[in-house]
Amino acid sequence: MEPQTPAAPTSRPVSILAIFSVFLQIGATSFGGGVVAYLRNALVKKKKWLDDTEFLELMSLSNTLPGLNATNMSILAGQRLRGWLGAVAAMLGMCLPSLVLMIAAGIAYGEEGSRPLVTAALRGVAAAATGLIAATWFQIGKKTVKGFYDGFFILAAILGINYFKLSVPVVLLSVGALSIFAFRPHKPGAHPKEDHAWIRSLQ
Repeated sequence: MEPQTPAAPTSRPVSILAIFSVFLQIGATSFGGGVVAYLRNALVKKKKWLDDTEFLELMSLSNTLPGLNATNMSILAGQRLRGWLGAVAAMLGMCLPSLVLMIAAGIAYGEEGSRPLVTAALRGVAAAATGLIAATWFQIGKKTVKGFYDGFFILAAILGINYFKLSVPVVLLSVGALSIFAFRPHKPGAHPKEDHAWIRSLQ
């Protein structure tokens, strides 16, 4: 008799309250563009609700949609975890602290915005947020960027936006279309390198 393979444990669905609490904490403690780092730390490293590949896919999708990346990401992640109720809970948790804090910050900045200390503090927060974003994308990139083709499309997007000054939608549509064509499913028996011959000609 062959030994039976033990069944994999069934993962319990994430509760709506847990989703709201996590995104409420992220919304209350993250600063500026550094929210990407807080999202990854909470969803991937601590809670393990998503892996790096899923996180990058959702973040890429949120960047292509209009609106704030943090809000888009919270809706997409919440929907992935618990459907539309999870999306609503995540969005409310993410936006509620920002609503309260931004009203208070707007009042304070309107009264004290011209003071050097306030200006210096805002510049310091902006610098810290930039560092958090860079560190997060470096950590994700080490695990998800593999081979020449990934690097080629990343470089194409960077050059298109920063060097050629193209608009973000134009770069997303053009580079996205090329990458979809390059990584399309191969036909049975086809050699993968044959499908990328057009890219090799650019080297």
